[in-house]
Amino acid sequence: MELDASLEPKEAFARLYGEPLFSLPQDLYIPPQALEVILHSFEGPLDLLLYLIRKQNIDVLDIPMAQVTEQYLEYVEQIRQTHLELVGEYLLMAALLIEIKSRMLLPVKKADTGEEVEDPRAELVRRLLAYEQMKRAALELDELPRLERDFEVAAAQVELHIETILPDVCAEDLRQAWLGIMQRAKLHQSHTITREQLSVRDHMSQILRRLSKHEFLEFNQLFDAVIGQATTDAAAVVVVHFLAMLELVKESLVALTQAEPYAPIYLRLAYTQPTVAA
Repeated sequence: MELDASLEPKEAFARLYGEPLFSLPQDLYIPPQALEVILHSFEGPLDLLLYLIRKQNIDVLDIPMAQVTEQYLEYVEQIRQTHLELVGEYLLMAALLIEIKSRMLLPVKKADTGEEVEDPRAELVRRLLAYEQMKRAALELDELPRLERDFEVAAAQVELHIETILPDVCAEDLRQAWLGIMQRAKLHQSHTITREQLSVRDHMSQILRRLSKHEFLEFNQLFDAVIGQATTDAAAVVVVHFLAMLELVKESLVALTQAEPYAPIYLRLAYTQPTVAA
């Protein structure tokens, strides 16, 4: 037994209040404004007028007022039928265009001063050129990278603990300081030849006694006293005093410090902690 094809269920193309519709109702009414397609949107009458001129490649300095006014009025009529609340400023521009058109139809009269009469379109041209310049500038500004639209600002929090680390005394700094002491010792040399017993241990004790009275002692000041007290060969006394200082540094009884490269060298007792100013 074959079934009639017309009795087979059809697929509903829409639902109305939950009920399927298999065909359009005969009394269906679609209002004219149910579907509205807007091809261009304008920001005002100058924008519309500039669009009509540029679309037809018309020279803005020589606008054919009759043609442009007719096209402008057609668009204004469309706006009036759909959006009456927006038609006010467009009607004002339409009145200006009609006025310019009518003035161009009148015979041209020379001014009393003998100067040429200004073109009725001159003021409108100035406004159009100024508007076009501002619109182009706005588009260029809009193309610039914008925060939170084209990029985000990265932020990070870092806790830094800065600690000043004094550099170690290098051998070259110590050598230069030693050469300076030797140069000063040569100025106090005596030509009397005598034999004097110099003890490194004795000079080590002298240095420790001086450092016990001072928290820091400059390297040059360490030798001032021995140079002034030398009775025979000041250079020999300075050499022994220098060897005594090196021996104390070797035995970790005296420490050498320097605030920065090429700065003065200071001595202090290694087993005492230096006082740091707050």
